This record gives sequence, structure tokens and C-alpha cells, in this order.
Amino acid sequence: MKVLSTLIPPDFLQADMQEKFPSHQFYFQKGLPLEDEGLINAEILITYGEDLTEAHIKKAQNLKWIMVMSAGLEKMPFHIIAEKNVLVTNARGIHKTPMAEYTIGVLLQYEKQQKLLAENEALEKWDRRIGVGELHEKTMLILGPGAIGSEIARLAKAFNMNTIGVNKSGKQVEYIDFIHSLPELLAILPQADYVVSVLPSTKETQGLLKDEHFSRMKKQAVFVNIGRGDLYDEDTLLTALRTQTIAHAVLDVFCHEPLPAGHPFWSMKNVTVTPHLSSKTKQYLPRSFEIFEHNFKEYLNGGNKYINVIDPKRGY
Repeated sequence: MKVLSTLIPPDFLQADMQEKFPSHQFYFQKGLPLEDEGLINAEILITYGEDLTEAHIKKAQNLKWIMVMSAGLEKMPFHIIAEKNVLVTNARGIHKTPMAEYTIGVLLQYEKQQKLLAENEALEKWDRRIGVGELHEKTMLILGPGAIGSEIARLAKAFNMNTIGVNKSGKQVEYIDFIHSLPELLAILPQADYVVSVLPSTKETQGLLKDEHFSRMKKQAVFVNIGRGDLYDEDTLLTALRTQTIAHAVLDVFCHEPLPAGHPFWSMKNVTVTPHLSSKTKQYLPRSFEIFEHNFKEYLNGGNKYINVIDPKRGY
């Protein structure tokens, strides 16, 4: 069986796959040119999901399974994938540790005034009058609490924080004190000191947050977005920040990436910008290949206990 990977993992991971599955052929390369003849024979594709087009899927005559080594699936040509009945799985869940640590880290950075302290240190300025806060007993509202949101909430509990979640179904999530459905969002926003979004980009979430949502937040609220940048119109968030409707925003994702030089977010005192790295970790690919290994064993044995099966018709 031929397994074609459009990403090149470290040598030890390549060797590990070859050693564990010696009867099967693994090909690791960067990218996937349409003229690549190996595409025709590949039964399994390992990809980040951003390099696949409808033309690729049509040419991959023997394709049975796509393993997407990320959680984001917005660029996948799901219509043709569904037509060909190709199995799709992804690496959802491996991001929970780095993204949860990132979230707690930036909130601590905000409350402990770390940016200002770093500036003062560079200026050799000794100032003990800086007002610092704490996370203790604050309330965090998590939008889209799945595996990542649950892990954020678990870490928040170490600081005795209250946790509220909002998801599509209103179904209970571990470490979330109270869960609500999306229609209840406006009513519960005033309770939150921190609003953290881990929502993916779907038809339901694009443009979800509007002026009325930011207006319902506390004036002292901190908004953290580690989900997707199309959750709101950027002008809407800019207005909320310029008018001090909310206190601060920590943004790791944007409508257009990389964030252009000269964009207002870069220079605003009440905005923290990071370059879409909340999910990054040195353990990213090893964890991804752990999921692939489990699913490959299921695939070879004719099982159906796959991890992270994606419904092509829904896109998640």
C-alpha cells in the first residue's frame, strides 16, 4: 500500500513509520504537484489540508483516506471528497496543551502587566506603582469548548476561576461549570471577565460577534481569539477597542494573515498581537503521527474505531 505525505516530518518519525509498517510504502515530500504520478497510486494521503484541490482529488484514482495533520479544514475540497466517499480524519485535540497554556499565559501577561514591566526594564526604570491584577476567582467564558476549551478550563481551575461555556448544542463539557447554547450568548456575556474564542470557521460562526456582543461585555473584559479571524468584522472589534467598550484584546488569528504592516492592531496599546502560533509546539508532529498510527492500524484491520473522523458534508 502506498502512503503519500505532502509534509516532511523529522527523520525519527519517518523511520518509526517504516519500522512499524514495513509492508507498506511511505513517501515523504514537500507539496503535491498535480503532475506528480505518485498521486495516482496513493491510497492514503497525509497533508496539512491546505495543498489539496479538486483537481488533486480527481487525479488520485486510488485514494481512500486523507489524514489531515491539523484541526483547520476550511480549504479542503469537501464536495469532491464526499462524492468519492473518501475517509477524512484530522489531528483535532493535539492542540489542546499548547493552546491552553498560551491562553493562561497571555491572561497572566495582561494581569501582571508583563509588557509594561519589560518596557520599564529596557529603560532601567524602577516603578512599583504599577497596578497588577490576578486570575483568582475571575470568570472565563469559552466560545466553542471542545477538547481545547475543556483543557483551557481545566487549567483555569488551578487559579480558582469560574468557567462558562457556549456551544451549538448546550451539551455539558468537562471542567465547564455552566454550559449554554449559542442563542443564550448575549445574555451571559456580562458575566465574563475573559471571553476566549476557540471557534472554528463555519457558516454559523463567520461574523457571529457583532457590535451588540462587544457592547454586552464588561468594560474591564479581555477578549482572546485563538479560533479564527472571521468570527467578527475587524472594524467591529476596532471600534470596541477604540471606544474602550472592552479593556483589551489578545489576537492570535486574523482575517488576513500575515497581519499587514501598518494595520491598527499593531500599534494599539490595548491589543496584543501574536502570529497565529498559539497551537505551535515541538510536540506537534509526534502527536499528529500518534493519531495517524492508531487510525492506520484500524484501517489495515478493517476496524471502525477511528479517531477524529470528519463529515465531508459538514466540513468538521
